[in-house]
Amino acid sequence: MLKTYRQAFANLHPSVWKLAITLFINRSGSMVLLFASLYFTQTLHFTIAQAGWVMSMYGVGSILGAYIGGWLTDRYHPRYIMITALLVSSTILLPLCVTTSPIAAAAIVFLYALTADMFRPANSAAISFYSTPETLTRSVSLVRLAINLGFTVGPAMGGFIAMHLGYQWLFVLDACSGYAAAFMLYKYLPHIEIHKQKDNTEVKSPSAYTDLPYLFFIGLVAFYGTCFFQLISSIPQYFKTQSHYAEDIIGLLMALNGLLVVLIEMPIISKIEHTKFPMRYIICGVFCLTLSYAALYVHQGLSTAIIYIVIITLSEVFAMPFMMNFTLSRPTKDRKGQYAALYSMAYGLSFIAAPAIGLNIAEQYGFKSLFGVITIASIFLAFGFYSIQKHLQNIRQ
Repeated sequence: MLKTYRQAFANLHPSVWKLAITLFINRSGSMVLLFASLYFTQTLHFTIAQAGWVMSMYGVGSILGAYIGGWLTDRYHPRYIMITALLVSSTILLPLCVTTSPIAAAAIVFLYALTADMFRPANSAAISFYSTPETLTRSVSLVRLAINLGFTVGPAMGGFIAMHLGYQWLFVLDACSGYAAAFMLYKYLPHIEIHKQKDNTEVKSPSAYTDLPYLFFIGLVAFYGTCFFQLISSIPQYFKTQSHYAEDIIGLLMALNGLLVVLIEMPIISKIEHTKFPMRYIICGVFCLTLSYAALYVHQGLSTAIIYIVIITLSEVFAMPFMMNFTLSRPTKDRKGQYAALYSMAYGLSFIAAPAIGLNIAEQYGFKSLFGVITIASIFLAFGFYSIQKHLQNIRQ
């Protein structure tokens, strides 16, 4: 086991490690998305539909922020974009402690997402520039490990804070973690003229907005994200209102997801990263998504909740690193910001759709109907990724 971990972390660029540490600090304080819908319904007494509408504004801001971040990343150094995004988004978050209006809450959530998600394309480009093709998937997984390690600490701590100190303190601590992460980047991530390292003989990739197979892939990623991110939009509501779990139990269940990613993703990726057909693992991840919601559909109880978390974690482990690898390995350096922006925008779309669709279906027809819809929809999603795999195989032949 120890040998496997050593091999998994070997030969990664020191700057990738610094990015990972920074993201761990930031995500350790990131409890907002997980508990925001509960804050809106339990403390501000919004309806579930209102909470879903407010949370959907995160997705709107995320799409615009990802587009702006991608445009900036192809023109300026990712280091400065990341620092600015962390500082501004952390400051915008603080007024959420005192707002009571759904419109004001939606505006704050929109502006927070707009500035926070400018970070994502810059971060993706930075990972790519600090990695070789041989280490790219493991570099992505290391950063994801750091994020999920923070996501292990954050929800567990956030559940106790929400229960004993109040939800408002979650926003304060999240802002503080953003300031700390910005300081880490400024202090320790070196400034390298990465845009001057381009090879003049390199053939420029087509625009991401005219790459039809990639646009189809992005649509599938958005579809996958809509199903997956019920984990942070609908599932906390389900655990609270249907299973009647306290906030600390909900936080621990969510933390289990992050802990499992930390324990198993890097060893698994180090064994399979050199595969010629990464879409196979994405398809495997989608089928795990199907099984996770099927488990919730057929049974209730704490044991089923744990099984759901374990299986949806396997979905994340198999699907997301190879989705990112496909995104970063497809373009030349001149287009990486553009391709990464579209990838982030796909998740922005899913952040709009996940709460808006999920919470409205749950309110109108019940959570069991929601789980049934996701189970069936994810089967069609697997066939979509399979069609991309066949297309890529035909091109190689």
